[in-house]
Amino acid sequence: MKITNSHQLNQQQKEQILQLWNNEYPEKIAYKDMASFENYLEKLNEVNHFLLSDTDKIYGWAITFIRDNETWFAVILSENLHGKGWGTKILSILKKNKNELNGWVIDHNSDKKLNGDFYRSPLEFYIKNEFEVLTDIRLELEIMSAVKIKWKNN
Repeated sequence: MKITNSHQLNQQQKEQILQLWNNEYPEKIAYKDMASFENYLEKLNEVNHFLLSDTDKIYGWAITFIRDNETWFAVILSENLHGKGWGTKILSILKKNKNELNGWVIDHNSDKKLNGDFYRSPLEFYIKNEFEVLTDIRLELEIMSAVKIKWKNN
């Protein structure tokens, strides 16, 4: 498997990433269809996509983008790759050309995924990868409760 970088996604890549998103993230933030996922992507500025894939299947996706003059990111990794070092490899690539990365992380284990399993918070993973948890900055929405995390290049 390899990690590739792109500014654009083709239709097949979008379909696989949407499936990954809906399989791995909580049900409450799943996208009902491709149009709503594309609408999310179109609202992002200065986007970079990072795909963890073999010849024809995507197993992980990361994105960096600019929001409110800050660099933000998101990462999704297929559940069967958790604990194998791929998440850390993706983060190190994201960190390579950035001075900071900001993200929202669900910090509880009470949300369910579409398959009925509970979504496990990745907060400890980000702490292990040198992110600071900004406990006083939260995103509280009907569909999501998350804490802000930040990594700074020292």
